Amino acid sequence: MPRRLRATAAALASIAGVAGAGEAMAAPNCAGPQSETWINITIDNVRNDSGLMAVTLYADEPRKFLVRHGSMYVGRVDAAAPETKMCLFVPKPGVYAIAVYHDEDGSGKINRGGMLGIPTEGFGFSNNPATIASLPSFRSVRLHIAKTNLSTRITLKYP
Repeated sequence: MPRRLRATAAALASIAGVAGAGEAMAAPNCAGPQSETWINITIDNVRNDSGLMAVTLYADEPRKFLVRHGSMYVGRVDAAAPETKMCLFVPKPGVYAIAVYHDEDGSGKINRGGMLGIPTEGFGFSNNPATIASLPSFRSVRLHIAKTNLSTRITLKYP
């Protein structure tokens, strides 16, 4: 069994004691520091199985959105085309923002090209805001995670 799957299985086993009766267990492929709250994420439009999906969680603090060291943490799972399903632990119910990029080369950072530094790997955000002319506003990506085991869908865009 690959190391990632063993770690996920161990995390799921420990969650079993936390989840209440009738509450669904965390889905396989969970990422982030373990907690009693998670969101299931389906990432669409994944162009290949190469590398990892890097899923970044931001607190409800606009000034920290998309700035260096502004995120709460980055969870990573193996990429799967045409969609990657995973869950992300969040510290507790609340409002967050999620940014995703397809780290195709597994470098641990989003590759950028050209003079403007436009991403060369796929990316997306919670609520799927338009990103044609600029990065999305924090308000457009805010996601209310009121309880555990909710689901969201993020569509990747490739340059």
